Amino acid sequence: MSGHSQTKTIPEFFAEAPDTDSMEIWGRFWDILSGLRDRVLDRFELEPHASSAPYENWSSGSFEGSLNTWTGPEAEWVVHSWIGNRSQGILDMNLQVWLGPHVDVPHLVLVFGTIPKIFHYSDLIARRELATDPEYMNRYYEPANADFLEFRGDERFTWSVSHGTYMRSVISPVGHSYVAERTEDVVDSLDERVRSRFDRWLALVDSAGETPSSQRRDLRARDHFLREHIYRLDPMNALAAKFMDEEMVETLIEARFGAAQLAEVTGERA
Repeated sequence: MSGHSQTKTIPEFFAEAPDTDSMEIWGRFWDILSGLRDRVLDRFELEPHASSAPYENWSSGSFEGSLNTWTGPEAEWVVHSWIGNRSQGILDMNLQVWLGPHVDVPHLVLVFGTIPKIFHYSDLIARRELATDPEYMNRYYEPANADFLEFRGDERFTWSVSHGTYMRSVISPVGHSYVAERTEDVVDSLDERVRSRFDRWLALVDSAGETPSSQRRDLRARDHFLREHIYRLDPMNALAAKFMDEEMVETLIEARFGAAQLAEVTGERA
């Protein structure tokens, strides 16, 4: 495995095999994420947020997609979306669950993509500073360490380094970021790993104690900062801007991180 293969940009991958039909593989990954979305909707008290309603099905330039969001008292922001071009092989599909400040269990991020090789990212976004809070790290990250190492040792998957410095600062010690060939065994393996990560995360939520009320305001403010900047600084935004209207790119970014919902929360505090 060469160092260059780990640091290739998405445009470089795309240039190697442009116009690769990804309809079938999109369907497989979208079904996986949709099933987990249904479990989120069953587990948490959630209502659709009106800000994403215009983008349930959208198109701009050569890109299209779907964006749905929900909000509630336990899971403050849930995003289920895809964006790309299924005939050209550029796709980004994700499910994100941003918890409310009543618990400090990590947030959940699950991503599948095609570039046109398979791309996969999943992580547990930390709510505390791990280097100075070993108790938090041992509670939520140490149990996932063996799985992380096993996955990292699977030679079918090549580590993919984010070209965004900020994005690398957010990835946890058990974050997965990989590129792999478009084979059935790879898809099956990712299906199993994502479902396993979801099950373990949901068990942590179910068993978590409540965050002390004195800590919730600061925790929520930190969450909101991360939520906005992870979306705004995603390197994929620059690629999307090459295929679709730049104003639409900005509109979708704000809808995905929930600019309107953050404004509502700020208004409640005023």
